[in-house]
Amino acid sequence: MQFTVPAVADAVAAALPDRTLIIQGDRRYTHAEVVDRSTRLARFLRSQGLGCHTPRAQLAGHETGQDLLGIYAFNGPEYVEGMLGAFRARVAPFNVNYRYVRTELQYLLADAGATALLYHAEFAPRVAEILPDLPDLRVLIQIADASGNELLDGAVDYEEALRAGGNGAELPPADPDDLYVLYTGGTTGMPKGVLWRQHDIFVASFGGRDLYSGHTAESIEELVEKAQSNPGMTLMILPPLMHGAAQWGVMTALTTGQTVLFAENANRFDADAVLADIAKHQAGVVTVVGDAMARPLAEAIEHGADASSLNVIANGGALLTPTAKQRLIDAKPGLIVVDGVGSSETGAQMTHMSATGAVSTGTFNPGPDTCVVAEDLSTVLEPGHDGNGWLAQRGPVPLGYKGDPEKTARTFPVIEGVRYSVPGDRAELLADGTIHLLGRDSVTINTGGEKVFAEEVETALASHPAVADVLVAGRSSERWGQEVVAVVALEPDARADADTLITHAAATLARYKLPKAVVFRPKIERSPAGKADYRWAKQQAEQG
Repeated sequence: MQFTVPAVADAVAAALPDRTLIIQGDRRYTHAEVVDRSTRLARFLRSQGLGCHTPRAQLAGHETGQDLLGIYAFNGPEYVEGMLGAFRARVAPFNVNYRYVRTELQYLLADAGATALLYHAEFAPRVAEILPDLPDLRVLIQIADASGNELLDGAVDYEEALRAGGNGAELPPADPDDLYVLYTGGTTGMPKGVLWRQHDIFVASFGGRDLYSGHTAESIEELVEKAQSNPGMTLMILPPLMHGAAQWGVMTALTTGQTVLFAENANRFDADAVLADIAKHQAGVVTVVGDAMARPLAEAIEHGADASSLNVIANGGALLTPTAKQRLIDAKPGLIVVDGVGSSETGAQMTHMSATGAVSTGTFNPGPDTCVVAEDLSTVLEPGHDGNGWLAQRGPVPLGYKGDPEKTARTFPVIEGVRYSVPGDRAELLADGTIHLLGRDSVTINTGGEKVFAEEVETALASHPAVADVLVAGRSSERWGQEVVAVVALEPDARADADTLITHAAATLARYKLPKAVVFRPKIERSPAGKADYRWAKQQAEQG
């Protein structure tokens, strides 16, 4: 069975038309309403001449045969409707980082070859600056917001676009080969557009497969039956939808009959407001990205915020330290903390669960197609192998990187006749079948002939009570080639010097892994989702 997202969404909405899909402030939309609104948006896109122009069978893995719609927006119903509407119109949606400055935004939209852009009015001045340099960008859809910015010349208001699409022509059926495009964060280099077949991303990350059992849905009827049998759990999505993990959570809710809750103020993280929303709507799950979100939530619960409905905190995209996990579990008895591992190039890969009396990090239970391959990409490693290899994924994986056949070939090698995704994480497959994740190779520090994984050092330092946040990077050293440097932000009113922190880390790290220096900063720079910005960390290490 080959799936498309619109076909599954339509079937679930037909079975559960009145179940709420999206809540944000005073706005509520049911599954049926989102289907209707996204259909009208799709008709508008088709009326602008957008769609699929070249069948997938005629294209290489790094090529696109569809128009691309950039979504340059904060979390909200329009983002979800924009993705689903694009899929319906056979237009490929892609994420736009709303923190990008002019040159970064121009690079991204030019690299994507975007012909359409859905954006909040707050970003209209930035869009206006770059339009003269983007002649292919011809369809502009502006979402009204509190900024008060007027419509750009040639742009159409989002709700007007939906009205215009209300009586449009019938839509062509979506195709499992239609694209979903996810741009990487670019924390260590320029962002790249990862091209997924719609069927493959549905199986990998949109609810088509159970990551724990490995069972893949065999029919739409099976998916509808599953959606009808669940009680309609409410899931609060905190990370911005411009990041893949947040999109995957929302799309899974869409295809499995769940409810998604967005913060009313989507461009600012406020732990007290988040917990008030969770209590008001009785959300059972909240998604976070690392300590940057988890620690403020723990503090708010400790200070009396109502978390009685909360059963699960799901983390992905950044390290969640054992210290932060323990603090959450102590603050809310019975809470389960689930770490998820995945990437733009693999989809969801593996999980780890922490609960009362069992808190740890770094070791994960792999999903059905997750494995470790040899450093030279010659073979798939067996449990308990010597040394470390590359974390890899087989099965439903992306077609490639947009416009980059060389990087496509490197990242998606064929090993023993099977195509894999190997995006660059180091790992060990332990004797019991679990995987010890070491970290991204691109931020590994080579010091004195030894490899030091940044996340391992970060975990050791973050366990000190004075440390609010930390990133670790390498800087040039005549003696060592590179030396380990920690960039640390302390808790308010806390005091700790470099020697204190290094001594603390020495309790769990070998001597060669210890920082040679600590650079103190008032705040650690991260993405809006809490992901590490290692380019910034390296700059601070060099300057410090």
